[in-house]
Amino acid sequence: MALSKIYTKTGDQGTTCLVGGIKVKKTDARIEAYGTVDELSANLGLLASWMKDSDDKDIIIRTQRNLFTVCSYLATDKSKTPLAPSYTMAPEETRLLEEQIDEINSSIPPQTSFIIPGGSHEAAMAHVCRTVCRRAERRIFYLAQTTELDEEVTQYINRLSDYLFVLARKLNFIDGVREKSWKKSK
Repeated sequence: MALSKIYTKTGDQGTTCLVGGIKVKKTDARIEAYGTVDELSANLGLLASWMKDSDDKDIIIRTQRNLFTVCSYLATDKSKTPLAPSYTMAPEETRLLEEQIDEINSSIPPQTSFIIPGGSHEAAMAHVCRTVCRRAERRIFYLAQTTELDEEVTQYINRLSDYLFVLARKLNFIDGVREKSWKKSK
């Protein structure tokens, strides 16, 4: 897809177009959902730039590609553009995240308390990505109140936040950074 013109000036009036050319307000739930997924992808790019382990970095870059699919899916209103391209999330991608979660969890010490986000640069950024992912999930479920969505999308985003949590723990463990536990104040 070649972009010959970056600015359209339609956004100057607070509108943008979905896949298929349908004009909506920039405050539309659909825009909020895929905009937050886009924000997550940008944060994952920052995380990847700091990552040392090539296998973990490959998963993050693969995730960014998957998030482009999620954004394209969310940017398509099938009820108004039935002939629009079909963007779908492959169930195998959710299974891959589950496998990664299980593998990581089996290689780090068990979690015994709530963990305060932070630690190494990589781990702290993974926690930031996790929280943006949770917000994206909330925005997607808000959209789902008025729009039927494929469960592959919601499952993938939910699993992704879980993956980012255990990834942060793994990154701290590898770097020898002790996690800070939350203890209730007296």
